[in-house]
Amino acid sequence: MHTLLVEDDDRLAHALATALSVHGYVVRRVSRGQDALRLIHGAEFVLLDLGLPDLDGLELLRRFRALTDVPLIVVTARDGQRDIVQGLRAGADDYLVKPFHMVELMARIDAVRRRAPGRPPHAAGGTQQEGTVHIGDVEIDLTGRTVRVAGEPVHLTRREFDVLAILAEHPGEARSRAEILDRAWGDTLLSASRSLDVHVSGIRAKTGRPGLVSTVHAFGYRLSTGELGSLPAHETSETPWPADC
Repeated sequence: MHTLLVEDDDRLAHALATALSVHGYVVRRVSRGQDALRLIHGAEFVLLDLGLPDLDGLELLRRFRALTDVPLIVVTARDGQRDIVQGLRAGADDYLVKPFHMVELMARIDAVRRRAPGRPPHAAGGTQQEGTVHIGDVEIDLTGRTVRVAGEPVHLTRREFDVLAILAEHPGEARSRAEILDRAWGDTLLSASRSLDVHVSGIRAKTGRPGLVSTVHAFGYRLSTGELGSLPAHETSETPWPADC
């Protein structure tokens, strides 16, 4: 697999490139964001440091996501809650804080690459036509991986769509956190990072339909089939991070 390593620390970059090569990865390393933008289309996987000399890593991540949906893990020394949330919301598939063990990085790479086979869509409560689920004025095209609200396209990150697609297979039926994490991330242990909550929050915000995904207390989430303008009274929308993140 052709891996683009964006890292300005020569010593760490050498160690990562060597370890990845041992595992069969073909590594192309750059230290500047502008160089990474020129090479992104040839990459099948990206490891991205946020502390670059010419361009902030989060801005580079946003530019990547405007160009490609290639799997990407942020590898950085930034360990603040705000940084983690911004990285995930900008489109990172995972976020790993330095220092770390190589075995953990490889496990996370495997988890990001792993994709459980999806089950045939089933619309209970919504309507389904040729792989498309309609919930109110929200249209979810499971085959084309697109979302429209009131006829207007909504851009979700790949991971956000993965979560939404799992819920859209059975609208109205609750899906556990463990199932969603296992199928979308390939790793139930990621619940500790609350990545799932961040991505659900992103779905609600981007669609402008806070009631589209309902929280099932102490269990998981479900795709609502009723009023989308607000959440049902007995359920509350999680706000796992400060609103200004």
